[in-house]
Amino acid sequence: MNAALLQVEHLTKHFVLGGDFVSRMAGRKRTLKAVDDISFSIKEGETLGLVGESGCGKSTTGRLITRLIEPTSGAVRLDGEDMLAFNSKRMRRVRKQVQLVFQDPYSSLNPRKTIMQILGRPLELHIPGQSWRERRERVLELLNLVGLGREHIDRYPHEFSGGQRQRIAIARALAVEPMLVIGDEPVSALDVSVQAQILNLFRELQERLQLTYLFIAHDLSVIRHISDRVAVMYVGKIVETGPVNEVFASPQHPYTKALMAAVPEADPDSPPPQLMLRGEVATPIDPPPGCRLCRRCPIATPNCADDPPPLREVAPAHFVACHNI
Repeated sequence: MNAALLQVEHLTKHFVLGGDFVSRMAGRKRTLKAVDDISFSIKEGETLGLVGESGCGKSTTGRLITRLIEPTSGAVRLDGEDMLAFNSKRMRRVRKQVQLVFQDPYSSLNPRKTIMQILGRPLELHIPGQSWRERRERVLELLNLVGLGREHIDRYPHEFSGGQRQRIAIARALAVEPMLVIGDEPVSALDVSVQAQILNLFRELQERLQLTYLFIAHDLSVIRHISDRVAVMYVGKIVETGPVNEVFASPQHPYTKALMAAVPEADPDSPPPQLMLRGEVATPIDPPPGCRLCRRCPIATPNCADDPPPLREVAPAHFVACHNI
């Protein structure tokens, strides 16, 4: 592994909410802390899996990195340069280095455009000197790269299956030869058998093109299959990170333990989960200053509501009490 290709430092995105009529009249505003002071890095050629429940801020993180959403504060360094400091002109040149594969292939492809037009558009924007013939040859190369053929180039998205559409979406992301590819739940809308094919395609492309991935998902089996390291997110915070095999074999944070315990076992005689959380998922609107999990955690202490726990990276002393749960 090489040095870090992507460094996310204290990335934060807060949305100010107007509240109800009485709150607005009183001048009181609430804050939704969608992403709240998170930091992580991804080495060149590595896959970091970002996992958590729906609404925890995973997809928002991906959009902040690409500046589809502007952050409240923080830094996003790509190859040492802070992308958040770039003006719009420079950001447009750099944007081709970070590409997104979206969750739903049914809505991420323009139904009025042919595959040639869809895959040729990023080439037209970022490589304006290409002739139409050169562009078409490049599109054919991209289709071949993702397992599709020449006969598909002039078809429309509705003529393809879900798995084929996601292959086209991957080809579009690779068209401008990015350094980093962010997959925003790219297999969650697909059948299980097709998911395996697309995950294997991601792995093959990574080895062939030396790609770096940030892979966002809520499915633990997907994260375990494709990731080198994993970061666990809960209500806008990253609570645990580490090598994927170590985290899955010996999770330290109570939330990570609960996630692992929630995975169904095929054996009906297997013992019930040893750690269960109480109540509902915490809200990111004006959360408590301490641990976001404190109201659900069975081992919470009075201090947890006020003192944020440290990020679990190896086995901090804060979580020694959790080891035998």
